[in-house]
Amino acid sequence: MSTNTLHEYRTGWKRALIQTKISLTSPGDLLGFLMPTAIAVVVLLFMQKADFEGAPVSLGSMNMPSLIGMNVVFGGIMGMVGSLAMDRTNGTLLRAKSMPGGMTGYLVGHLASTAIFTTIMALVLLLVGLPLFDGLEFDSPDRWLIFISVLLMGIVATLPIGAVLGALLDNPRNMGLVMFPIMGMVAISGIFYPITALPTWLQGIGQAFPMYWMGLGMRHALLPDSMAAVEIGGEWRTVTMFAVLAVWAVVSMALAPRLLRRMSRRESGSAVAARRADMQRDW
Repeated sequence: MSTNTLHEYRTGWKRALIQTKISLTSPGDLLGFLMPTAIAVVVLLFMQKADFEGAPVSLGSMNMPSLIGMNVVFGGIMGMVGSLAMDRTNGTLLRAKSMPGGMTGYLVGHLASTAIFTTIMALVLLLVGLPLFDGLEFDSPDRWLIFISVLLMGIVATLPIGAVLGALLDNPRNMGLVMFPIMGMVAISGIFYPITALPTWLQGIGQAFPMYWMGLGMRHALLPDSMAAVEIGGEWRTVTMFAVLAVWAVVSMALAPRLLRRMSRRESGSAVAARRADMQRDW
């Protein structure tokens, strides 16, 4: 690796640390994540007395690991989509493009900062969930290993998906085009209720996306082994889970550089001015 490339990566890493610090100290960013997550945790607490077909833990405890998996997917995708969409509008991307090696540092910074923020939020949810929800198990090295492996694989799979989608959106007002499908995935991916309760054809659709597999992996890491009986096929399907997430990672990593290069080539002062004028008309 050349000296210039190393410098670009170091610059990107420094940018990531600065962006992460800003996100963690910005009331708007924190509330944007913490408020909906806190509401979801409260809802799950009310489900502590609800059972699912005689399962050994409550429906609330069953879904707490799924919530962690959901937030990894949501944070990874929407973090990248939001950053790219906003930076195309405010001119940050154009400024990065104009500097030697600026695009590499820019992308490394956003990827790393989103990964750090997503990891911190997942750990916060874990620390909150363990004392609040009965039946969660995180007391052995094999469970730590599963949790860390699923978390890392989820981040590797979802960040490039976010980069692909962010490269396709040229205006922050179009983020609903990404948000609504993700919410649809939540509804059919067994996050707040076992997927086996859904019709078979919906189960098939839900299993095509990383949301379901991240929830399954986190349930494997945190729930008693007997809870596998509630899952499709009565098992955790660990190998399949990692394989599906790996496929999503490989495909999105192959697409992301091409789309990001195309996006970068199309950036210009006139394009930024047109987006700003469009946003001002909406206001």
